[in-house]
Amino acid sequence: MENNFLNIPVSNIYTKPNIRSEVCTQILYGEKFEILSKKKGWFKIKTYFDNYIGYIRKQKFRKNFKPQLKIFKSKSRIYIKKKNKFYPSNNFLYFASGISILSKNRKYLEFEKNKWIKKKDTKIINHYEKNYLKIIKLFLNSKYVWGGKTLDGIDCSALIQIYFYYNRIFFPRDSKDQFKYCKKKRSKNFDKGDIIFWKGHVGMCLNKSRFIHAYGPRKKVLIMPTNKTIKLIEKTANLKVKKVSNIKKY
Repeated sequence: MENNFLNIPVSNIYTKPNIRSEVCTQILYGEKFEILSKKKGWFKIKTYFDNYIGYIRKQKFRKNFKPQLKIFKSKSRIYIKKKNKFYPSNNFLYFASGISILSKNRKYLEFEKNKWIKKKDTKIINHYEKNYLKIIKLFLNSKYVWGGKTLDGIDCSALIQIYFYYNRIFFPRDSKDQFKYCKKKRSKNFDKGDIIFWKGHVGMCLNKSRFIHAYGPRKKVLIMPTNKTIKLIEKTANLKVKKVSNIKKY
């Protein structure tokens, strides 16, 4: 039907048009999506970036939007301006969100009427960050949340996808689709940037011996020894490694 852009910091996408259904992913401020159909109180949507289909709560969204900048901080606080002074609100924009600028001063940028963020928290929209570890480590110790993709909660596949989303390079959302999309690495030795897949789980090697992942049983993003992680997952979940790829291939 028509294209829309999210105009709130983050919104859950549900598997069904019911708030008690499973949250399958999230959509961030400025993200483009298509409304496929409408149901009482709900929109069925497809995201533009990764073609993800699900349901969000009905509201008014932006129709025209051209982002000029994107957030390059785990989360950037929103400020309100009163009598030429800036006061922090309780709201944030999250990493990789795209924004357009209404006005600016020396330190702050206005992205909506009287909603400001710090200029230093942004990069130009076409900025390409080669250092994938820099991005993924931003989420270290974040809470594990199924379907989440922000500092306030993220899951294992979103932790890998967020690097690609920031750079606006297509990469699937769910680990099962990432597994199909990624090419198998020939070498059996682990190295920096290796993406390791299990059934329903994924993470990445920081180097030859250290591994970062959003780990459900520990309820957070953490760094663990690679071989210890493989043995632990095999012991506790009876799952063996299905494939190893490398992030540099994409």
